[in-house]
Amino acid sequence: MYAVIKTGGKQYKVSEGDLFKVEMLDGAVGDTIELDQVLMVGGAEVKLGTPLVPGAKVRAQIVAQEKDKKILVFKSKKRQGYRKKNGHRQLITRLKVASIEA
Repeated sequence: MYAVIKTGGKQYKVSEGDLFKVEMLDGAVGDTIELDQVLMVGGAEVKLGTPLVPGAKVRAQIVAQEKDKKILVFKSKKRQGYRKKNGHRQLITRLKVASIEA
């Protein structure tokens, strides 16, 4: 069984036991959270939401709260001598899917 969920403005396809990273969510390591914005539940029977599947939930456990790898932001303007280099590390939450309820 799999589900398509929405969190942090992005959509993720998850199955039971999957590890995936999302934008920072509140909670401590080891906490269980419910993701209730389920767009689709698949398996033997596919349920599509309009836009959400009513009553569907994905329970996940927080594995880690950390920073993602660094991305470099480089700005320049030709023939002006303007160059600016900047870096950014986004805060992320790593989740492990415990169960999918349709």
